[in-house]
Amino acid sequence: MTRTDVRPAAPTRTARTLVALAIGAAVVGVLFLLDWLVPTLFPASLPTRAQDGLTLAISVLIESLPFVMLGVILSIAVQVWVPPGVLERWMPRRAWARRAVLSLLGMIVPVCECGNVPFARGLLMRGFSVPETMTFLIAAPIVNPIVIITTHQAFGFSDGILIARLVGGYLIANLIGWLYSRHPSPDALLTDRFRDTCELVTHEPGGKGRRSIAQFVVELRAVMPALIIGSALAGAVQVLIPRETLLAIGSNPALSIVAMIALAMVVSICSNVDAFFALSFASTFTPGSIVAFLLVGPLVDVKMLALMRTTFTTRTLAGMVVIVVLSAFAIGTAVNLLA
Repeated sequence: MTRTDVRPAAPTRTARTLVALAIGAAVVGVLFLLDWLVPTLFPASLPTRAQDGLTLAISVLIESLPFVMLGVILSIAVQVWVPPGVLERWMPRRAWARRAVLSLLGMIVPVCECGNVPFARGLLMRGFSVPETMTFLIAAPIVNPIVIITTHQAFGFSDGILIARLVGGYLIANLIGWLYSRHPSPDALLTDRFRDTCELVTHEPGGKGRRSIAQFVVELRAVMPALIIGSALAGAVQVLIPRETLLAIGSNPALSIVAMIALAMVVSICSNVDAFFALSFASTFTPGSIVAFLLVGPLVDVKMLALMRTTFTTRTLAGMVVIVVLSAFAIGTAVNLLA
């Protein structure tokens, strides 16, 4: 009797939907349990907090949606309409130099982090390597010209916050690109679903118009559910964490950085306007913690992670989170020492 290797069947879409619904029901159950067991933890009632969470989730969704659409359009332009070799012709041949140039591409692509995800997917479909695309994806939300202007409007050059954000974001992006370029199989960093999407889009028959429509539909189907889920998570977590707890540790050099990193991952504010939100904490939190907030938020907040999960595996995202958080903590500590 011969043995045959039998692969376990992949979970169906119905099974994944049921799991998602079960998780959602569990979260709702935990909310009711907290409200019953610890009624003094939150000053507002559960219905009020639920309404606030819904309002915050919708605001994050509305704020992000135009940039996602712009990113999808730019992705189609790069993948379908830009002739082969045009972008590649301007790229250096050395891998580190290509990553260094791609990490500055965000200076001419004025979209926030949400729109960069579909744009990065277009770069991957065009043939750019995974580490190169990662470098662009991490740097673009910070070297974006709109982000530079709004950060300057909020802080000017005081305490080196603007310079630390720009230089720090550029260095973190190239560090991630270099680390993942050492991976023996970079394509393994991508999800199976995205690789299937690449095959579907790149082999779509017909002219450029038909390919554009096909990619538009594919990108929206991939990105919109993640955006909605990420926005809902951002709204829910904001009403679950008492902000007074964060403010109480704002003056401690180390704890303030940790608190602002946690806040950045939760609130999921667009990088184009997050500097004005951070400005409201400038009087109670250290400059280094503000820098950490401005670095972590555009890169690995819950909304961004949900969007990047459409392309990268969970293990890859976990590694990126660790690198970004540790780097932001180190840069924030340096700013506190120098400020």
